[in-house]
Amino acid sequence: MNNAINIDAMRDVDIRTVDRASLVDLRDVPINTKLPRHDRVADFVRKIGNPFCYRHGNIVVKESFADNGRSIEDCLEQYIATLV
Repeated sequence: MNNAINIDAMRDVDIRTVDRASLVDLRDVPINTKLPRHDRVADFVRKIGNPFCYRHGNIVVKESFADNGRSIEDCLEQYIATLV
């Protein structure tokens, strides 16, 4: 139950009021390509902190996902694949 609360809180971050200094810069998150895909995604999420809201330089990025049956893991795996 706590995980659901944390995920909801991460998803509900308001980019207009979030403390930019508290967000991880995506460019500073190393991707360990030696890990299996599932572990690589989990490692990325641990490092980024909030996969729904982070920085890219001075820009705050807010991710959202459609309710189309794809999991956040699928979406993040697809996104991370573009970075590697």
